[in-house]
Amino acid sequence: MEVSVIGSSQAKAVRTDFAYRVLGFCSSRRNDVSFSRKSRIGIDRNIIRLRRSATGFTLKAVLSEQDRATPPAPALSRSHPKNGVSLYVGLPLDAVSEASTINHAKAISAGLKALKLLGVEGVELPVWWGVAEKEANGSYNFSGYLDLVKMVKKAGLKLHISLCFHASKQPKISLPEWVTQIGENDPNLYFRDRSGLLYKDCLSLAVDELPVLGGKTPMAVYKDFCENFKSSFSEFISSTITGISISLGPNGELRYPFDQGRSRKSKLPGVGEFQCYDKNMLGLLKLHAEASGNPLWGLGGPHDAPRYDQMPDSNSFFKDHGGSWETPYGDFFLKWYSQELVSHGSRLLSLASSVFGDTGVSIFGKVPLVHSWYKSRAHPSELTAGFYNTVNRDGYDSIAEVFAKNSCKVILPGMDLLDDDFPNITLSSPQSLLRQVRAACSKHGVDVSGQNSSAAVFPEGGFEQMKKNLSGPDGCCSGMLIYERMGAYFFSPEHFPSFTAFMRSISQPETDMDDLPQEQEVGANEPFLPTVSESGAHLQAA
Repeated sequence: MEVSVIGSSQAKAVRTDFAYRVLGFCSSRRNDVSFSRKSRIGIDRNIIRLRRSATGFTLKAVLSEQDRATPPAPALSRSHPKNGVSLYVGLPLDAVSEASTINHAKAISAGLKALKLLGVEGVELPVWWGVAEKEANGSYNFSGYLDLVKMVKKAGLKLHISLCFHASKQPKISLPEWVTQIGENDPNLYFRDRSGLLYKDCLSLAVDELPVLGGKTPMAVYKDFCENFKSSFSEFISSTITGISISLGPNGELRYPFDQGRSRKSKLPGVGEFQCYDKNMLGLLKLHAEASGNPLWGLGGPHDAPRYDQMPDSNSFFKDHGGSWETPYGDFFLKWYSQELVSHGSRLLSLASSVFGDTGVSIFGKVPLVHSWYKSRAHPSELTAGFYNTVNRDGYDSIAEVFAKNSCKVILPGMDLLDDDFPNITLSSPQSLLRQVRAACSKHGVDVSGQNSSAAVFPEGGFEQMKKNLSGPDGCCSGMLIYERMGAYFFSPEHFPSFTAFMRSISQPETDMDDLPQEQEVGANEPFLPTVSESGAHLQAA
């Protein structure tokens, strides 16, 4: 039997002898990244049916005469990109549970086989500090992650690992229990804004080298974690595991949690707030002010900066003309604030290089695209996020220099974003910011890999924009593209055909039978791995 998706002329038909299969996914919203038992996708010879509590539809496969008479065609292995950019798809954030077991292993296994058939190079797996070192310092449990790595290897895919020293709000994945217990007694482990709001999803960079974790510094704890990971996964590193990203801050990105207090109901993005009011950050600011000969400048952050949801001109600090950011005090504070972030990134990238530098894997860190208000002179959201980037100053040169110094590569999100996706009033320009960061990386010889945005709705024209960023001399991505993220929406009829067409538009399929996992490896009760065929049957919506 052959199935293909109507409306995608480039999608190749898939020949399958699948028995009935159940795939458990959560709802079909774009940001869903976990699996649920409430939904089922059943696949047999003649019907594919997706049942959800709120929505139901049926997809029927129509057999062609050619299909009944034609023997199975050989399978395609990997689709090798025309421009050398390898495509990876992110696995669900909670692919491994807090009990260190694989969540919905059958669903993930089926998804891996589908990606392999499509020609995807590999998948990205988040490895959470709060899962693998949950109960006590030095007590590691990587068993669930090891099982998942073996599953990826069996599927014939490569693997990019993201070491996550931060937490996630959705799905809920916290920092290790033993760390949060220390934080209950010492809230200065965390970033704090000027109203006292704590950000508990990662540790403040001001404690990097302080013995606040049971007598050990966070940097020492992170290094122990990385070394134990290296030892536990040694048989897969540089073969199945080809790249490792290290978490640099909130959401894994090199930045301050400048937007932690923003209202999710606000239609326009405010400028955010500076995050320098925990005891340890204030201590660093005080020392820097005294060393500069201006001790009064070290009493706190700018008093005339707006609140999270306010516009740049609602107070005097970020005003485009005559704002405090252009005064000697503003320059003093912004240099200090951004340099602390750069130093933090340098410490973590150096740590990753020292641990994994001899393994042959590529080492990455993520730099965010804080593109709101980019067309203003002050770039206020970039300033509160920690990037001293204004109309008069390149704030990304020092970032790129640190990556180059540590032989690390940059991951840039937002490869799918267009300036036209955002209201003119926000003065956003993700395209201009991408070009600026890429230029800084090019200057220092740093390779740039990409990632799509994590917006709630995939932007119209996003696939075309990613294609532009992957091709040509002006392309913003030169190494790898991580597409976020496997789940119900990813495999849904409204999305997967478009992703399939995108994948084939950037690839050159090459037949390589040795690159496929062996069918005999599939258990007796498991369906066969589908193969690719050129015939023209259709998958019709009933």
